[in-house]
Amino acid sequence: MDIVLTSRDDLREAREWGRLCGLAGHAQRDLAECASRYGSLFVARSFDPALFATLAFACAYGAPWLPPERLRVATRTCLWCFGLDWLVDYAADSRAEVDGVVRACLAVADGSEPAAGDAPARFDPARCDLTRFLAELRDELAAGPDFAALHPIWREELRRMLEAMAREWDWRHGTPPTIEQYLANADNLGFSFVFATHLFLTGTPYTAGDLAGLRAAGRAVQRVIRLLNDLGTYERDIAWGDLNALLLGTTRAQVAGRVAALTDRCEDLIRPLRPRHPELTGYLSRQIGFNQGFYRIADYWGRQ
Repeated sequence: MDIVLTSRDDLREAREWGRLCGLAGHAQRDLAECASRYGSLFVARSFDPALFATLAFACAYGAPWLPPERLRVATRTCLWCFGLDWLVDYAADSRAEVDGVVRACLAVADGSEPAAGDAPARFDPARCDLTRFLAELRDELAAGPDFAALHPIWREELRRMLEAMAREWDWRHGTPPTIEQYLANADNLGFSFVFATHLFLTGTPYTAGDLAGLRAAGRAVQRVIRLLNDLGTYERDIAWGDLNALLLGTTRAQVAGRVAALTDRCEDLIRPLRPRHPELTGYLSRQIGFNQGFYRIADYWGRQ
């Protein structure tokens, strides 16, 4: 049998991919444990092992410089967003239930202890697990030195996401939005909320200008991922009754054109931030590229 000699470059690349897979494997086991701990929130069969695996790898690839113990809170935040999305989009039967979720989550963000609240009993266990999980995330971030400075941003991004999800609930049960309204509501994706968590993980001081620029760049990346998601999940969105840019009077070619233009805009916003914030800007760029490849083949959700 012939032996293939591996170059040093091949070895370095393989070693990096091995480390990345190890980081993702560590995260996947942690996500599975979290889903078990908050079982009422993740009871649907859509939360299958493949969701944990792909979500863990997406988080690990986006920030491979973080050790497992620091990546953990960001990865858990992603999983929490999936639980929130499921609860609002598919478990809530009324706007009153959606409003209850919004109130309960904002109360936890402001420091309150989780409570079942005033939702119908059928809805309470999952919502209680949602708020308990959020309180755990809040408390982990609060243990860091930057919490006082960054908590208002974290809370604001949470509010924006919650209100965007509620707005989409109205659209799904009433008059659909225009494509411009839909794209302006991309906070429902949760990317900017997760990115706010990453602000806590660098140990880098921020100026007000830094924070404004990073958040603007993150929101631009969020719009790109919103459309990449729609291109990749069109058939599932039809089957599940979800909104999708392709169902709002736009063609696949038009959406692809918007993705290209928005990606260029992202690079314009990211470029001046790279010297001071290489990790966070690297995260943003890597997330665009990752999702460009991911949604050509796969989706996070399992079967409904």
